[in-house]
Amino acid sequence: MGEPLVDLPSGLRFDVEDPLLARAAWSRLTEPGDPVAGALVGSLGPVDALRWLVDAARAPRQAEATLHRIAGRRPLTVAPAGAAEAPGRLPVPDGPAVLPTASRGAAPAASPGRSDRRAVRQVLAAVRRWAPRLERLDPAGELAVLDRYGGTLLHPDAPGWPTSLDDLGSVAPLCLWVRGEPDLGRLAQRSVSLVGSRACTDYGVRVTRALADGLADRGFTLVSGGAAGIDAEAHRGALLADAPTVAFLAGGVDRLYPATSTDLLRRAAEHGGAVVSEVPPGSVPGKQRFLKRNRLIAALTSGTVVVEAAARSGALSTANHAVRLLRPLGAVPGPVTSMASAGCHELLRRGAAVCVTDAAEAAELVGDLGETAPARRGETRPGDDLDEAGKAVLDALPVRRPAHERSVARAAGLALADTTGALGLLELMGLAEQKDGGWRRR
Repeated sequence: MGEPLVDLPSGLRFDVEDPLLARAAWSRLTEPGDPVAGALVGSLGPVDALRWLVDAARAPRQAEATLHRIAGRRPLTVAPAGAAEAPGRLPVPDGPAVLPTASRGAAPAASPGRSDRRAVRQVLAAVRRWAPRLERLDPAGELAVLDRYGGTLLHPDAPGWPTSLDDLGSVAPLCLWVRGEPDLGRLAQRSVSLVGSRACTDYGVRVTRALADGLADRGFTLVSGGAAGIDAEAHRGALLADAPTVAFLAGGVDRLYPATSTDLLRRAAEHGGAVVSEVPPGSVPGKQRFLKRNRLIAALTSGTVVVEAAARSGALSTANHAVRLLRPLGAVPGPVTSMASAGCHELLRRGAAVCVTDAAEAAELVGDLGETAPARRGETRPGDDLDEAGKAVLDALPVRRPAHERSVARAAGLALADTTGALGLLELMGLAEQKDGGWRRR
């Protein structure tokens, strides 16, 4: 790693000192969920982190020596990719370092240990990943594209940033490109994600529409991934109920994908909701970006419900993120013979998810106590609210031929006085009547 990794004779083509432009640049430089980038930007800030990257790309040998020198003075660690760990902190002894450390007050190390050397290698590998994109960075141009759609670039220090995403730690998004309502924090306050397979069945469509309609009536924002199938039905159900919905895309917000959902996503952005991405305009959706955006769906909302998912459905990725983030997770059971619900059944079998059959149960799962629907009960029948004596006497009463009180008492296994009192109550409730000197059900 001795030769320069990038040729920037006149520097970058934008104002590196502008924090907003620097944030936008980082979202182009890195792929979503890069923990090294998250720790670096989180500790140094987007401007200093970008300056360090440019210097490291121009003089990689010097950058490597600096990292080893820092590792020799202080133990360093790099968080594992994909983990929802706490935000890392980057020490700055003789200049910006790029490795999170477990403890800022740790005793100096005499020489880099094995974990330190591994951390240095990981950071140098990240520099090699990012450097090729430095030459064509144009955050100002990408912000201009966003502006044409009336969009907003949200970042952690901006009004409207959803703080629930901070639970992702160093794999939290560096910024969000938003088309539609910029106050994602408000939309996230009372929200639930509905996710499922693209290849859904008619059963899945019906259940999703009913859940979306019921949750919208209860004031929830519906969040999903904008894909065909269950995702699209969740967004559609929210719009039909005149409720906001948020769609997280794997590509840029200027490329509404898939094409079959273009109208739906445009309406979501225009009717109080939002279309959101962590990659800039012009970015193409890819398989890994689809999987990475699932962590945002799980982290933004108060809970997740998987409506219909096969054994290898991408929706299970969202469910796994919800579990890691300690968010409530529900799953809708399907026919036991349906492969389209095999993933939901596995979540229920493992105890990872709570069984959800309608909007009231979904609201109970993700809502705040006292704000959701009352606890559900099964079908109510006459006599359900009787005490034990009343129920015993009601069961002992004949339906046709009246029986004497003593016969009723023997059949109920109660004392005569208790039976007499229970019969009087049953008569007042309209459940028993006297006839021909005896008692029978009414």
